[in-house]
This record gives sequence, C-alpha cells and structure tokens, in this order.
Amino acid sequence: MARFNRSENVRNPGDEPRAAVRIALVGAYGDAADDAGCYLHAIQDNEILIMIEDGRVLREGAVALVTGASSGIGAAVATALAQRGMRVVCAARDHQRLTEVVEGLGGQGLGIEADVTDLAAVKSLVDRLPRDWQEIDVLVNAAGHDAGGRKPFHECDEHQMAEIIEANVIGLMWVTRRVIDGMRARGRGHIVNIGSITGLRPYPTGTIYTASKHAVHGFSEALRLDYRETGIRVTEILPGMVRTGFATARLGDAEAAARFYDEFGVCLEAADIARTVIFALEQPAHVVISQLVVMPGGGA
Repeated sequence: MARFNRSENVRNPGDEPRAAVRIALVGAYGDAADDAGCYLHAIQDNEILIMIEDGRVLREGAVALVTGASSGIGAAVATALAQRGMRVVCAARDHQRLTEVVEGLGGQGLGIEADVTDLAAVKSLVDRLPRDWQEIDVLVNAAGHDAGGRKPFHECDEHQMAEIIEANVIGLMWVTRRVIDGMRARGRGHIVNIGSITGLRPYPTGTIYTASKHAVHGFSEALRLDYRETGIRVTEILPGMVRTGFATARLGDAEAAARFYDEFGVCLEAADIARTVIFALEQPAHVVISQLVVMPGGGA
C-alpha cells in the first residue's frame, strides 16, 4: 500500500473510467508506477491510498502455460520464459520428452500431460495444477502438426485432415477458452498463438495445413478485438520455415525430413521464434504486437 498527499493531481475516481484514473495516478505517484497497474483503494481526508500492483505479465514468478512444450518451438519458448524468471507450465502428450524439457527448467518448470484435442483433458488442465500455479498470465499456443501433409488434396486422408484441424485450430481454441476467464477476472494476460506464414501465403501440397493456419490467423485477429479494452493482449507469431522435428512428424521419416530442410536452404531455429515471443511479451502495457512475421534470411 502506498500513501501520498498530492490529491490535487488526482481526479475523482468516481467520475472517471479506470484508464483515466490510472494515468492520473501514474502522473501523481511518479515513475515507480509507470509500468504497473495502479488501483484506487480509498480516499480519506484528502489523502489518497492506492494499491500498486505489478501489471506486467513477463515478470519473475508469474505463470505461463505453453502447449506443445515437449519439443521444437514450444520447448524453446518454455526455456526462454523460464530464463526470464517465469514459472512455466509445460503441456504436451509425450511424457518422456516433456519430462526432459521440464527437468531442464529446474524449479521454474512444471509438466502436465495434455492432449489439446481431448476436451476433458483441456477442461481439467488448470484444476490439475497446484493452486499457486493456476493464475496463468501468459498462454503460448504452440501445439500443432501436419502429420500426413505435403501432398495434393486428392491424396489427403480424411481422418488426417480432421486431426490437423482439431490440433491446430480446435485445440488452440479450447485451451484459450479455458484460461481466458481467469485473465478477464484479473484484468491482464497475454495470449500468443504460433501461426505460420502459410496463414498469409499458401503453398502447393499444403491445403489442410494452410487452411488451419488461416483459421489461426482469423481467430487471433478477432480475439484481439474482443478483448482490446480488458488488459488482455493477443499476438500471433507467423514463422517461415523453422528447422525442428515438425517435418519428421509430417513425413514420418527422419532422413526424409533432414533432406527436406537441407534442400530448402536457410531455415529459422526454434530459438529464433522464442525470441520473438519474448519481444512481444516485454512491450509496455499500451503496446500490442498483433502480428510478427519471422522469415529466414534465405527464403520463405
């Protein structure tokens, strides 16, 4: 609790929206409140009592949830967040790889097995966490795949089509729906959706994956508009080619995946995408990075 007597600089909070009160309090209280949320507590005999709460989401001890955290971009993002002092809930299906990632985070990580396409598992996800890990300020939706992809549409298997859409779109929406109410109640939060350049630029033999990433793009834009006045920020990261285990899962052949990346040329690394996530999160409260397109230097 902070106490000060410069009440002449603060307008009556009963007549102003919260945003105006916050600006006035920052001006009256000084730089200490510049990047924090300031909340009026009481007025007593011209003496203003306020609560100063750190409103940043990228801060030591805050909780982030990363889906698809057992490998690739998800694992790199989890590592980057832990290095910045956040506590990271790592969610994925692969128990062994998930355990390895969490062990690498030391006491900053907590693993939870969760398939984003399993609605019951998603609905219980937060409740399965220790109580002091349940206030999720950052959600990074990194789970997704293109298993069976890279083929003309007429060769695509109907079940694989559904699996791609369920993981890349429906699961992303389900996880977001599970955490959004807590963010709304706290008046802060940041949702980062890992999309793809294919959400803007399609390619041949990628019909289903391209459709899924167009959906992520549209969802991210609409979600940001829904919550633009609530303290919740939404960012979409749209990477070009990233060299991870993604192609192995897509093609079902590690050697073929290695050749695919080699023939492509210059690729991004998972750590490159993690840095862009950190960049978006560390912006001051009045800045929203709605989209970040990240391309390798040698091509798409």
